[in-house]
Amino acid sequence: MTKVKKEKAAEAPEVEEESAPVEKSYQELIANVNPIAQPLASKKLCKKLYKCVKKASKVKQIRRGVKEVQKFINKGERGIVVLAGDTLPIDVYCHLPVMCEDCSLPYAYIPSKLDLGSSAGSKRPTCVILIKPHADYQEQYDEALEEVAALPKPL
Repeated sequence: MTKVKKEKAAEAPEVEEESAPVEKSYQELIANVNPIAQPLASKKLCKKLYKCVKKASKVKQIRRGVKEVQKFINKGERGIVVLAGDTLPIDVYCHLPVMCEDCSLPYAYIPSKLDLGSSAGSKRPTCVILIKPHADYQEQYDEALEEVAALPKPL
């Protein structure tokens, strides 16, 4: 009996190493985005947005999730809306870009909801985040805002 337990214990670490998450490249992530994910942020802009989300979450200046973001857009809150391009079904959040355009809020799609959730300090994937402006990260926010506003809008 002891011999069997040792064999199981020896096999367990191998299983954990195999199931470790492997980071995908930007090109691999783009292959999984929805057809409505326009304007899609470039690799450089994605990194800026992730950094901005991370800093905003530290000072509690983000809104996370479809319901919360929708509620605060309707209330007139300002900021940058970041949407995940790999969210399925697309009916969950396809109305948000229209709301952003009506309120003249800048928005951009990024390829991965998993990366968006982890940059916000969550263990769960997040499909929408609203980054509010704040003095602690104003410079990064302004840079990201300029680049998101410069992205071509879909027809």
